[in-house]
Amino acid sequence: MILKNGFRYVFVFLLGAVIYNLVEVIFRGYTHWSMGVLGGVCFVAVGLLNEIQQRPPIILQMAQGAVICTVLELLAGLVLNVWLGLDIWDYSGVPGNIMGQVCPQFTLAWAALSAVAVWVEDRLHKIFD
Repeated sequence: MILKNGFRYVFVFLLGAVIYNLVEVIFRGYTHWSMGVLGGVCFVAVGLLNEIQQRPPIILQMAQGAVICTVLELLAGLVLNVWLGLDIWDYSGVPGNIMGQVCPQFTLAWAALSAVAVWVEDRLHKIFD
């Protein structure tokens, strides 16, 4: 059981990493390897929402996922862009941004991607269980 769950989480992480990097390449034209790590962590975290709650409505999971991913993006941005100076992204020109690392528009995108993560994780439960 532990091995099965571990494999599922690794699979969800890798799937999230690939999906997020593809989304970035499609919409931005390029990506950075660290965005794959962030996408994988976000996919796993959002996927766990169903496991720590008793199947909340999808809209609630999307809102929770948007908050989780926005906070993780802010933390990653503070480390990667501000502290390490890698300048991977900069939202300073976008209205409502926080320190150029997150903005409301991308919080909405995280909500949509959270719905995908919840759906994928639900399907994987059926496959692995």
